[in-house]
Amino acid sequence: QLHLVESGGGLVQPGGSLTLSCAASGSTLDYSAVGWFRQAPGKDREGVSCISGSGKAIVTVDSMKGRFIISRDDARNTVYLQMNSLEPEDTAIYYCAAARGLFELCDLSSGRYKTWGQGTQVTVSS
Repeated sequence: QLHLVESGGGLVQPGGSLTLSCAASGSTLDYSAVGWFRQAPGKDREGVSCISGSGKAIVTVDSMKGRFIISRDDARNTVYLQMNSLEPEDTAIYYCAAARGLFELCDLSSGRYKTWGQGTQVTVSS
């Protein structure tokens, strides 16, 4: 059974950077798309970025393009989210999730993702 664990969150100043990791165990991520989602206090969960199982398709929300970069290392069974130029509005709990069988494409429809991690807190504040 696939199990996901996020790490790398923390407190960072505005303009700073963090790299989140989503490590999988129990099964391989090879044929799964992986998405990053976030939920800020008092707000609905929103999609951030996803990467297809092949690694060739990436979707990133417009407001985060150029700042957030998703990547995957199948040898390590891990997906990363590099976050640059962080803003206070990026403060949220960040979750990764896997959608098995989504190999060529990905999207940020959360219903496609059946396995979720427990989340990691990112706080952007001076």
